[in-house]
Amino acid sequence: MKSFKTGLCFLLLSAAIACKKGKSGPGDDDSNGGGGAPTTGTRSELSLDSLYLYAREVYLWYDKIPANYSDFTPRKYNTESTDLASLTKEMFAISQLAVNPATNKPYEYNTFSPANAKYSYVVNKEGVNGGRMGSVSLEEKGDDFGFELGAVATTDIRVLFVNPASPASSAGLVRGDKILTINGVPVTSSSSSLTTAFNNPSMALTVQKADNSVAAYNLSKASYTSNPVLKSAVLTGNVGYIAIARFSRLSKAQASLDAAFANFSQKGVKKLIIDLRYNGGGYVNTAEHLLNLIAPASLNDKVAYTESYNELLRTKKAPILKQQILYNEDGTPRKLSNGETATYYNVSFSVADNTMKFAKAGALEGVTHVYFIVTRNTASASELVINALKPYLNVKTIGSKTYGKPVGFFAINIDKYSVYMSSFLIKNSAGNAEYFEGMEAEVAAQDDPRYDFGNENEDGVKKALAALATTGRMAQGTPVETRYVPEAAKVDNGMIRTFEKQKLIE
Repeated sequence: MKSFKTGLCFLLLSAAIACKKGKSGPGDDDSNGGGGAPTTGTRSELSLDSLYLYAREVYLWYDKIPANYSDFTPRKYNTESTDLASLTKEMFAISQLAVNPATNKPYEYNTFSPANAKYSYVVNKEGVNGGRMGSVSLEEKGDDFGFELGAVATTDIRVLFVNPASPASSAGLVRGDKILTINGVPVTSSSSSLTTAFNNPSMALTVQKADNSVAAYNLSKASYTSNPVLKSAVLTGNVGYIAIARFSRLSKAQASLDAAFANFSQKGVKKLIIDLRYNGGGYVNTAEHLLNLIAPASLNDKVAYTESYNELLRTKKAPILKQQILYNEDGTPRKLSNGETATYYNVSFSVADNTMKFAKAGALEGVTHVYFIVTRNTASASELVINALKPYLNVKTIGSKTYGKPVGFFAINIDKYSVYMSSFLIKNSAGNAEYFEGMEAEVAAQDDPRYDFGNENEDGVKKALAALATTGRMAQGTPVETRYVPEAAKVDNGMIRTFEKQKLIE
């Protein structure tokens, strides 16, 4: 079925999902020494050279990249209409070199969009890269109407989801509302008026609500600050339910997550449904906070997951990182004990220093079951949470197969661009990281936007509750693709690592 981009969704054109734990700062890199690369050239040529040189030391599968500059010739990609397009073309070429023996296809082969890398991508420092612009950033900033539509049938167009604090949310639109007209024109799944309406600064809607009443809305685009919790509630059987849209920066997400789990604790919740159906990832430290809200204190100091970097990073043989200044979250350069400015070369990439252990957060205790509602839009940091809990709790997936992204990265700044290339592999305490092709759903469920998040008649919620009511014994289902989400997977900014608190080597 079709889905229509509105102010809420991330565009679908470049499915390079990632796991973010933060950003590099505004530092640039024009250093092109080593590897046989020329030391002169145009700005565009030097940027292409830099991308190759960074990949040779930072990329997870660095050893699959030709070691000699002349064997790769980065400048041959200087053929596109913009520098961003040329860098993206080069990053794609690099991403297709390492082949997964389990599939005989590149690890970064993108089933949803074969002309784009599945994980790695390039953006300008304002966050634009063609098709990866999202209406709500990982800083929780939006500037639009704040909702997305999906087609249940040709003439049944529904609100897929609404960003909290957006114009749509403030007006009273909710998931499940049926759109009858936009600007006075009846809508269908092929209506050109849909695209036109979302490109304009305002729109008028008539909407059929869940009780069959009809309401009129006049919306105008506006800037707003949202939060990632789309809905939280306690459902039948004292089951805690929370729908999380993205793993935005922890300082932006923590308050809403903490409030939801404080309510679960007050109600004595022991079983959880965590709805990640549209969550394409984000900052790893926010995913880590969610893990610690869920996990009982008895798991303290047990391994949650490990970030495994390439051998060059682990053994401090990536001197090119001296060109990348390390920044605090507030944008100020991080300092070494001697007062010098720290760079990414000072970060410890050892396995020991990148093994994350549980440290209980919040008051919720005694959780025994965690069931996740997932789709192929569930990716990266979302999959990290599922994978990390599997060795310890009764964890099940409801819905359809996930995207498959067990890798993450940190920002590499080259000129005015930020490059996010796969740089580490995420493993749980059992050493499992083999879900490049996605996690299979253990119970098939459809994504049904005729019902709001948390509505017990919605297929994913209904099947999760039924499974929980049987004390975790669930019949195996055949995973199905959701009917109401885009034909190509959604895009988020993935699994990004920041190093504000990471151990430094001086």
